[in-house]
Amino acid sequence: MNLAPAIRHRACCLAVAVSLLAAGVAHGVELGPMTRAYVSYDAPVIAIEHVRVIDGTGAPAREDQVVLLRDGSIVAVGTDVDVPAGATVIDGRGKSLLPGLVGMHDHMFYPAPKVNPAAKDALYPEQGSSFPKFYLAGGVTTIRTTGSTEPYTDLELKKAIDAGLIPGPKMHTTGPYLEGKGSFTPQMHELTGADDARATVEYWMDEGATSFKAYMHITRAELSAAIAAAHARHIIVTGHLCSIGFTEAADLGIDDLEHGLVVDTEFTPGKQPDVCPDTRKATANLATMRIGDARIQALIRHLVAKHVAVTSTLPVFETFVPGRAPVDTRVLDAMLPQTRVEYLKTRERIAAQKDSPWPALFALEMQFERAFVKAGGTLLAGLDPTGFGGVIAGYGDQREVELLVEAGFTPVEAIRIATLNGARYLGEGDRIGSIEPGKVADLVLVNGNPAADIKAIENVVTVFKDGVGYDPARLVKAANGTVGVR
Repeated sequence: MNLAPAIRHRACCLAVAVSLLAAGVAHGVELGPMTRAYVSYDAPVIAIEHVRVIDGTGAPAREDQVVLLRDGSIVAVGTDVDVPAGATVIDGRGKSLLPGLVGMHDHMFYPAPKVNPAAKDALYPEQGSSFPKFYLAGGVTTIRTTGSTEPYTDLELKKAIDAGLIPGPKMHTTGPYLEGKGSFTPQMHELTGADDARATVEYWMDEGATSFKAYMHITRAELSAAIAAAHARHIIVTGHLCSIGFTEAADLGIDDLEHGLVVDTEFTPGKQPDVCPDTRKATANLATMRIGDARIQALIRHLVAKHVAVTSTLPVFETFVPGRAPVDTRVLDAMLPQTRVEYLKTRERIAAQKDSPWPALFALEMQFERAFVKAGGTLLAGLDPTGFGGVIAGYGDQREVELLVEAGFTPVEAIRIATLNGARYLGEGDRIGSIEPGKVADLVLVNGNPAADIKAIENVVTVFKDGVGYDPARLVKAANGTVGVR
């Protein structure tokens, strides 16, 4: 049985309890000096005046609003709000206020250059110093790590952030990848069967993992055992699958599927049970399909009926399309020099490819996500900072929202997908994800109007987490030039 709807709509007291465990509560936490160095606003009462509010619910933007924050929470939103004497006042003219982004495929690792994949040297080093800063600077106030190569590191980073020792987003930490035999990286344990899958899930739940991600070579027996163990403790399981098709996974009770149609292998000719087919052949086959194909439409209906969410990760796939992804100076500045060289060389090589399936496949994925939402499906948003290194924490989350708009969503719809949808899926919709009185003040103040021009989402002025305002420029300056192999 798929538990996602029950988890999203659990009783209030249980939702609050799970939220406290999963993401931490910064109210009343004394910020340490390493965190305070990046703070621009920290006052008991803050009023943001004359600001445009894009509240995350999908409603139209509201002009000339006053948003009043007190002790880390939103207490009033409107045009007729009494601002107490002594409040810290921020002039919001020409600016827009959004909910903090909720990144639902936001790793803390990043790919090292691949020297010899046949020798299993594909490695993904943890970016424990830079990525927390880049996520927060980009307006991402909550993340789900959605697969970990260093689960203990992720758990310790979460503890340090929650304690106010270092700056970063609230973290929902996923356990180690649930991978079967055939992993391409030595950082993933290969499960030996259903018992191993069950024991792995139970161990990491005890260690503090709040979700799990099944990976490409897992078998149906292993996935079924992992789902049963996780669901017994109200924990959600998602997957980037290959050996198992989306329809099979939905029938096994999976709660979420990562990346969308581009990784579904069930339409590959000759697909064998529990076997990941040649991914190049699977990709080439998918690129010949059309959104109106009866098989794709049946899959969409099945996922919606089973209440299986889909996580969009358009930024990483954009980098596979020859010549498509923009060269973003911010992304280049974030990288170590040698990382930048490797990235640009790979980008040039991809740009020169002829007859790539990715232009058609990327367009099909965008159409799939629109059709899935139109049919009633829950779409989540993430960036996935993997591929060949062109996607960086924070900046990639912004790019995801921009690409959702390109896919056909309105700006306010795309912002909702990247905020309230994720918050509700994590069981935190009563606390975060929209700008409403009573919710935690996790907010992003940007120059311009993203409701009219979604690129304005990049113009971050201040990021509020639990009512504390952080300076993105200081965070970026401290992290620049460090993303890469070290």
